[in-house]
Amino acid sequence: MANRWVGVTVDCVDVERVATFWSVLLDRPRGASEPGWVYLGHAGDALPRLVFQPVTARKRGKVRLHLDVAVADIEAGIAQVIALGGRFTGERHDYAEGVVVVMTDPEGHEFCLVQYY
Repeated sequence: MANRWVGVTVDCVDVERVATFWSVLLDRPRGASEPGWVYLGHAGDALPRLVFQPVTARKRGKVRLHLDVAVADIEAGIAQVIALGGRFTGERHDYAEGVVVVMTDPEGHEFCLVQYY
């Protein structure tokens, strides 16, 4: 069997809040999870699962790996993230192929919204 990417794990203090943010943003249902943890998706799904792992220490510094989330409309995407408890960092990059903005989830994990032209 070939190696296969199966998930991304996010450390968070408030697992429920952060998992709910990502579940709504990505329209990804919860799957079976370990107590205190939340998994979005199921083992064997076409898409990798997002796993939210409880930790006691808050995030410090910039994450070195982040998700890119494609949206149809960048302004609507920014508004949705803010309504869900995330925030816009103010960082925006306009490229020939589209626009990228840097956002954070409720605990400050950076990610990018991307609108391709």
